[in-house]
Amino acid sequence: MLQILLAISAVLFCFGLLATLTRRNAILVLIGIELMLGAGNLNFIAFWKFSANPEALTGVMFAIFSIAIAAAEAAVGLAIVIQVHRRLHSVDVNQATQLKG
Repeated sequence: MLQILLAISAVLFCFGLLATLTRRNAILVLIGIELMLGAGNLNFIAFWKFSANPEALTGVMFAIFSIAIAAAEAAVGLAIVIQVHRRLHSVDVNQATQLKG
């Protein structure tokens, strides 16, 4: 069962990495990053569930902290995307190089 969860997590991580590296839209890049963080959370929960001491709730605590960090990352990332869109009227990450001062 652990191997199945790890395989699902690896597939999710690969999809997130593929979306992050191949997309030009900044929103889709952020979604790819969120997929990778979700895959990490699945690993935390899987290793906690099948550990020697599942009563300790360490995996759950790591996952909760990771979800909080992902929420902060999404808020900051979307704020940056909104500011780039206001300035360039596009969310294409290749055009964001024009923001250099």
